Amino acid sequence: MKTTKSPNDVAFVAYTVAKRSLPAYRHSKSPKKFTQHQLAAILILREFFKTDYRGIEAILKDSTELRKILELKYGVPHFSTIQKAAHRIKKKELDALFAGFLEVAVGTKFMPEHIRLSAIDGTGFETHHISSYFVRRRARGEKNLYQTTTYTRYPKAGIVADCRTHCVLAVVPGRGAGPDIKHFKTAVIEAEKNVHLTVLLADAGYDAESSHVFAREQGIRTIIPARIGRPSSSLPKGKWRKVMATRLNKKLYGQRWHVETVHSMVKRLLGSALRARTYWSQCRELMFRFLTHNVMVLG
Repeated sequence: MKTTKSPNDVAFVAYTVAKRSLPAYRHSKSPKKFTQHQLAAILILREFFKTDYRGIEAILKDSTELRKILELKYGVPHFSTIQKAAHRIKKKELDALFAGFLEVAVGTKFMPEHIRLSAIDGTGFETHHISSYFVRRRARGEKNLYQTTTYTRYPKAGIVADCRTHCVLAVVPGRGAGPDIKHFKTAVIEAEKNVHLTVLLADAGYDAESSHVFAREQGIRTIIPARIGRPSSSLPKGKWRKVMATRLNKKLYGQRWHVETVHSMVKRLLGSALRARTYWSQCRELMFRFLTHNVMVLG
């Protein structure tokens, strides 16, 4: 699936999605100079341009067309206004933006409401502010001896993606390292809020009888290869794990590469490193990054 590289297309789709998802103003007594629609679209443009708050302010000042699309009648918001708007956005607003995007995608026939084939997977991201000096630090008092400490905490996101359009249906941000199966139920619940999954593909990291049972209770057919471990003639325990071990649909499971492609597209086009430092800011940036990817696909 191709993605648009046009800032005007991204601005138009982001602004349209924001107007469907959020109220114009957070409070009845707000200054009413800039709407939440405009600020949310600017935050998506910030991810698209891979810049900071000062950078997106400068870009908007230089672009008459972007200001026209976003209907910025009172000039460009100061970078501090954009930064404060970002920090006011909570999970409720981010979920609403994802729901608004899927509503637009379904309404324009870009995506069906019943997703025939979807896949779930997790991936990690880097953080810009960590210097390699802290990863390979010279031991005190030694010239050629280095510490062997490794730092394994990093931002991580589990996503459910539509295999046909490469749109992200749900994002569960968090921190790694850790098993992917931790976000399985949450990701399925988030995706099912807006669309219905027919078949869900996952790698062996999600292998558990509870995963199959939970998804199939929602009416979702799961295809997850069973991990047998050491060579053994005995079948795994559990009804659905036995089915996966004996009758795995390899042709359908082979389509799981689509979710890996989504991860590659996001990291290649929007970056594999986050600018945020605190946990919630990183979670918010992850959700905005995948939302920006969706906007680029639809655009």
